[in-house]
Formats: sequence, structure tokens, C-alpha cells
Amino acid sequence: MKKILTIALALASICAAAQNNGGITPEMLTEIQKGYEGGTADKAIRNALNTTAIGVLATNAENTAMIGTDFTDKVATKGITDQKQSGRCWLFTGLNVLRAAAIQKYDLGEFQFSQNYCFFYDQLEKANLFLQAVIDTRDKPIDDREVDWLFAHPISDGGTFTGVANLVTKYGLVPADVMPETFISNSTSQMAAQVRELLRQDGLKLRETPSDVKKRKLPEYLQSQKTAMLAEIYRVLCLCLGVPPTEFEWKGKTVTPVQFYKDLLGYDLEHNYVMLMNDPSREYGKVYEIEYDRHLYDGQNWLYVNLPVERIKEMAIASIKDNVAMYFSCDVGKQLNRQKGTCDLRNFDYESLFGVKYTMDKKQRIQTHASGSSHAMTLMAVNLVNGKPDRWMVENSWGNTGYKGHIIMTDEWFDEYMFRLVVEKKYVPADVMQMLQQEPIKLPAWDPMFLEEE
Repeated sequence: MKKILTIALALASICAAAQNNGGITPEMLTEIQKGYEGGTADKAIRNALNTTAIGVLATNAENTAMIGTDFTDKVATKGITDQKQSGRCWLFTGLNVLRAAAIQKYDLGEFQFSQNYCFFYDQLEKANLFLQAVIDTRDKPIDDREVDWLFAHPISDGGTFTGVANLVTKYGLVPADVMPETFISNSTSQMAAQVRELLRQDGLKLRETPSDVKKRKLPEYLQSQKTAMLAEIYRVLCLCLGVPPTEFEWKGKTVTPVQFYKDLLGYDLEHNYVMLMNDPSREYGKVYEIEYDRHLYDGQNWLYVNLPVERIKEMAIASIKDNVAMYFSCDVGKQLNRQKGTCDLRNFDYESLFGVKYTMDKKQRIQTHASGSSHAMTLMAVNLVNGKPDRWMVENSWGNTGYKGHIIMTDEWFDEYMFRLVVEKKYVPADVMQMLQQEPIKLPAWDPMFLEEE
């Protein structure tokens, strides 16, 4: 009898252990269900959510007043751009920064550079970056993390300011009317799907070695294959985006895109700027480089010095005071009121709507992929009160939405969701320039900071 009882207890213990293996047990479900009381307040919220967007119901009624629209310091800019259904915010922003300089230099009015021209070569160069990276890693197994990452991200239309600098230096610039936008450049998803599939199948071919190719001839074979593959990509790009011009007429003379860039801007774009980051998840005062966070195989990875936000603000204010706009990126979707065009930590009250608390700080949001640099815009205004900023304004690339094509953000929001700023070297203090002499800390492509602005 004792033996039977012992066996029964053992079986019961095993069953209990099996039920408590991390799954939801009936007892646990009973406790979980207490989270929803189902009273009149909950029912009213359920009824509202059945027909209304969460963001509408969470709009904070105590914060309906518009943020101030006057600014003590503002860069003179002209015209609003529209990236439409594409992920080219980085390109529009970078060219808008250059445009502001060109407008001031030549009094050009609402002048624009051709985003489509630069985008064409961006896609061609990114295709080459992927194919050459596949060649470089062809001896690694297909499930190696680097190889897997490459095939998961063969190409995109997102990017960073480093890409703008490299592309413009190599291929130059043309006015917007020389290579205008097309339907595909304004809506890139379908072209991107076709190019990604081509690149993935090409990548698999490059990982193979035909039996008739001798080892000493392999490098030449791979390069010839890659060139033929890029020729197909080039054809697709021409059909979708148009053929990029090799020369055009400008102010009564024929110029090449590179000549146009050099004559118009008159400075070395790749070495005129410093990239800054506010990433509290990593040590400040250090320089970081993200692998594959570039647009050209022979270009530069995103390389930045990590600084406290207050140091970055000092440089931003100095640039704005000198009438120089900057490339700026942030997590724009957080607490953004699109109708008003404001980013304010008090715009939405999700805690009251759902009866929960959101407690992560900026460092924790980065570490858990809850927040990151998702969108680039042109920083061009600040309002100072007793020398301290209380709000900022950026020129966006979403057409005439928000506040007259702009977004105004509180300084508190800036602290929490600003990530990247690109400033001219003349506004960077000597101690920060000295930091850039460090050997960069290399981060892998799958690091949380590898987020291409879109």
C-alpha cells in the first residue's frame, strides 16, 4: 500500500512539474484574468476602442494647446520636400542641408537637388555592397550570423548622412529638373521587392564554385559574375528610375554632376562634418563604428562620437545661430501628434487609457529595441529662454503636413528621442575633435544602433 501511495505521489509530482514548466497553468490563468475587471469603466473603454483608434482615445485633453511657434534662432530655408511612399528621409534630409547652403550662396529660391539621381546610385552601390560582402563571406556557413544578416538585409532605401556624403562625393549632384522623380522613386516597395529577390539568388550563385573553375581563377570568375549581376540591377534601375545624366546645362555651360557639386558647394563633403550620437546604453566620450552601416562597399561606415545630450545641444545651438542647418535623426513616431506637427511627452496618455505604467528610460528602450533612430529631418530652429532651449523645430520631408511641413518638439522630448546629429567641424569643440582620434569600437551590423532612417 505504501509503495502504491509513493508511486501516486511521485506521479502527481511529475504532473505538477510538467504543468509548471513555464506555460500558463489553469491556476495562473485565474490570476491573469483578474487583470481585467470588466466593470463599467472597462466596458466604456472597450466600446470606444471597438470603433476608434488608440491614438485618438489616448490624446491628452490637458495638452491640447499648440506649442509656441516662435523661435529666437532660425535658419533661413525655402521650400518643403516630400519623400512620399519611400524610405528616403536620410537622402531628402542630407540634400536639404546642402540645399540650404546652395540657396544662401546663389540666392536660388526654392531650389532642390535631384533626390532620384542620388537614389539611383545609392541602390546600385548597395547592390554591390551586398554582392561583394557575399563574396567576402562565402567560406562561412549559410547559417553564420553575418551571412544570415546579409541575406536578410540585401538592400533597402533607408540610410544615413554618411551615405549622402559618399554618394555625392563620388557621383555629384544634379538639379531636380535634370532627373525628376518617377512613380517608382516616390513609391519604392515594389521595385525593392524585385531587386531583393534578384540579389538573394545572385548571392547564392556567388557562394557556389563551378567544377570547371580552378582555384587560382576563382577571384576573376567571381568579379565577372558580380559585374554581370550588377548589369541586371542597373537595367532594372534605369527602367524604374530613369537613366542618370552624365552632363547637363547649368547657367549657360555644360557641366558634369561632379563638377556641379564641387562648384556649387566648394568643400569636401566627406571630411567637413562630424557625426554625433546620444546613446546612454554605451560609454560617453568613445567613438563607435557600425559594420555594414554604409552605402558603398568602398565607402565609410557610420562612425560617431557618443556624447551626453547637453553637449550635442551646445553644438546644435551654435550651428543654428550661424544660420547653418543640420542633419538630425530621432524616433519620430513616439508621442508625435501629426495633425499639430508636435512631439511632446504629454501629447498622449496611454497609461490612463489602459491602466498600465510605462517605466523604461532611454537606455532601456535602446537595449530592448523599443526605441531607435528611425527618421531623419533637418534641424533648423531653437527657442532659447535665458540661454537654455525649451523647444526645437525641424523641416520634415512629408510634404506640407504637421506645422507647415515642420515638426516642433519640446526640449524634454528632444532629450528622450533624439539620437543622431551631424554638424560641421567648425562648431565642434576641441575636446570632442580629440575624441575622434580614438580607435573606433566596432559594432556588428545587428547592433540596436544599426537603424537606417526612413
